Amino acid sequence: MLSTLRKRLGHDDERGFTLIELMVVVLIIAILIAIAIPTFLGARERAQNRAAQSSLRNGLTAAKTKFTDDNAYTNATDTALQAIEPSLTFEPAATASTKNKEVSVSAAASVWKAAVLADTGKCYSILDDSSSTGGGTKYGSIPSGTACSGASVSTTNTNLDKFP
Repeated sequence: MLSTLRKRLGHDDERGFTLIELMVVVLIIAILIAIAIPTFLGARERAQNRAAQSSLRNGLTAAKTKFTDDNAYTNATDTALQAIEPSLTFEPAATASTKNKEVSVSAAASVWKAAVLADTGKCYSILDDSSSTGGGTKYGSIPSGTACSGASVSTTNTNLDKFP
């Protein structure tokens, strides 16, 4: 009875998938991978840049804490900031940053500058000028080929509301 039913429905042969059907499936999977990989890599790069920028903002928060205590950035040095924000590694102005949790700082009476190197190789900088004629907080980046250090931060940083 089962064999008769199979013959009526046309299922008497038990073939697998054809080569064409398998190749279509492989092609569809390849197209999906080709779309997904660049998207993933772009998201990864943006996340690495944001991690470095976050380190700079946290460093600025520590520097402002020190500024509040002393009414000057003079003492907002790498050693003083390490005690305030232990999750970051602070380096003196002459030492270049080599990773996103390593912030190179430069402190003067009313100006505090810092730079950090993202895992993507881009160097971000931040400058805070607390003088009466100062421009407040300025964000920017240091061109490649220049040391990613607090000493390399230009006082003419682009005044942006956020990082470039």
